[in-house]
Amino acid sequence: MAEFTSDVAIEDVAVRDTNVSSAVDEPIRAMILDMLAEEALSVSDLDERLERRGYDRTLNTVRHHVNELRDAGLVEVARLEERGGGTTKYYRANTIVLSYAIPDDRREDVAAMAAEIAPEIAEIVSELEADHGESIERIADEMAPCEHCRSQKYETYLLLTILRRGFVEGVVRDRNGSANGNE
Repeated sequence: MAEFTSDVAIEDVAVRDTNVSSAVDEPIRAMILDMLAEEALSVSDLDERLERRGYDRTLNTVRHHVNELRDAGLVEVARLEERGGGTTKYYRANTIVLSYAIPDDRREDVAAMAAEIAPEIAEIVSELEADHGESIERIADEMAPCEHCRSQKYETYLLLTILRRGFVEGVVRDRNGSANGNE
């Protein structure tokens, strides 16, 4: 029998944060997170908007979903308002979950752009490792469930997390500030 072998190169890294993925596994939570990325809303506001979209849930169910998102660190209380002897919490997303597929006929374009910036990214990663290598290694060691699990995967996850958060700081917030006239 002939043996089939192929050199397979890693082309991408899919990051799955267990807190995030379990919190947004429920489609309604992803919808709530998307709404809260646009503006701060109360549970009652969310309930009304979900109902308009055809999701008829009880207010307690919506509250449960918001609490799950809050516990995962994806939303937080943006403000409190005193009304009629009670306090209403308004929530806002602090994380955007992107889940899209690049059209097949555009994958080569994306690959070309990635190849173009790869040297600059490699330089940034080298600087991160030079400046913060010990800290990254310590955190990776704490993440590894046992001494036999020690691998570059934990450090890769940390580097991607740092780059992703740096992206948010440098690009997304700048875009939001520019869009709001806060240049």
